[in-house]
Amino acid sequence: MSLLWTSDSMVEAMNGRPVGRLPEGITGISIDTRTLQPGEAFFAIKGDALDGHDYATAAVAAGAALLVVAEAKLPALGKLKVPMIVVDDVLAAMTRLGIASRQRSHAQIIAVTGSVGKTTTKEALRHVLAQAGKVHASVASFNNHWGVPLTLARMPADTDYGVFEIGMNHADEIRPLVKMVRPHVSLITLIAPAHLGHFRNLQEIAVAKAEIFEGLVPGGYALLNRDDKHFKLLEKLAVDAGVEHIKTFGENARADYRLIKLKLHDGCSCLTARLAGEEAVVKIGAPGRHIVQNVLAVLGAAHLTGADMAKVTLALASLRPESGRGARHSLEVPGGTFTLIDESYNANPASMRAAIELLAAATPQGKGRRIAVLGDMLELGKQAPKLHADISSVILANPINMVFLGGPEMAALKAAMPVEFHAEYRQSVDELQPQLLNTIRAGDVIMVKSSKGTGFAQIVKTLLQKYNTVEPLGPAE
Repeated sequence: MSLLWTSDSMVEAMNGRPVGRLPEGITGISIDTRTLQPGEAFFAIKGDALDGHDYATAAVAAGAALLVVAEAKLPALGKLKVPMIVVDDVLAAMTRLGIASRQRSHAQIIAVTGSVGKTTTKEALRHVLAQAGKVHASVASFNNHWGVPLTLARMPADTDYGVFEIGMNHADEIRPLVKMVRPHVSLITLIAPAHLGHFRNLQEIAVAKAEIFEGLVPGGYALLNRDDKHFKLLEKLAVDAGVEHIKTFGENARADYRLIKLKLHDGCSCLTARLAGEEAVVKIGAPGRHIVQNVLAVLGAAHLTGADMAKVTLALASLRPESGRGARHSLEVPGGTFTLIDESYNANPASMRAAIELLAAATPQGKGRRIAVLGDMLELGKQAPKLHADISSVILANPINMVFLGGPEMAALKAAMPVEFHAEYRQSVDELQPQLLNTIRAGDVIMVKSSKGTGFAQIVKTLLQKYNTVEPLGPAE
């Protein structure tokens, strides 16, 4: 197996001190002994709750080639017979290694942020660019102060395309991260009500997201959603940041990567887009109107990196929604099957509306119904009651047959629904789940949507354990 880093280059990049006889190099980097593979380096990062140094023995048992540890912790690790690189601070050292990785790389780098669609867009870019070259992208949502440097440090030297998700819930979080990543393309998917508990309004969120322009390499591109209500503000912020090239995607007639025609289906979408002056007909394997907007951004970013667009557009046909982000399961019940749409990973008002519209576009079988199972949207601050209540309008505007609502915040949505509409409300997941299980019948389409912290993924887990999967409907897990 090829080496990710030689030990000598790690010591130099991290300004570390070797202890013991170091191996020639390492095949990967881990911060979690549960997933560590033999031959990898274990970085003993100290987090808010756990300290990686407490797991040094487990890392050795799992086959770590070497440990990266803090000088202050070395005395406690004296009995371990394993090579180490000793540093001042493990996270700071990993950050230095990430910066060195970016310096040695010749890859085209894309940085993705936004209130909604970050991970979906990042995964779609990973999927399509893999047809055009060697891709390295963030795992899961590794988009914070440790996830970004870890992803950078893990990037092989021969990578052709690097895709980095950069998240935030406060101002000044994106700025240091994007300056490490130094992208050729900085992409903002959409500004929407998310993390409003930490900001006064959407304009403040837009300003914080616009920090992603500050790390662009000279001559790089800002890629913006022309349909976003905050487009003009983002455009100005890009100019103020010294961005030389601003490109756009969306339905707007002036968008550089523009949707011309669209046909939505149960399991896919077909569209015609104009990409920098040329028309392309594209089939997307993942359904949903919101996915189409993300795909326009993907097409734009791929085009700006110089990727082979014939390969990119073809690859979109095999794109599948991920677990927690639209993955579909066909599950067996007496008399037939029902469809489960798993949107349980996260939620804010924009993604909640998109998920309800996705459910509305699905086709129940026989006497089946469209059932939305909705949990609290977190981090919305003082606006939470209003933003939850406002979801009633999208439910009533679509052919949704019933809703199951759970969590303290969802009481506001229950109160906003007409008395005649079938809306079950319980304060917790545990109370709501039995009500749902007693309701399911053949032909139903059930969509589960909530913020991650609400525990609504447990409902999905229960359904997948209780009922046999008849036919996998494309979750990319």
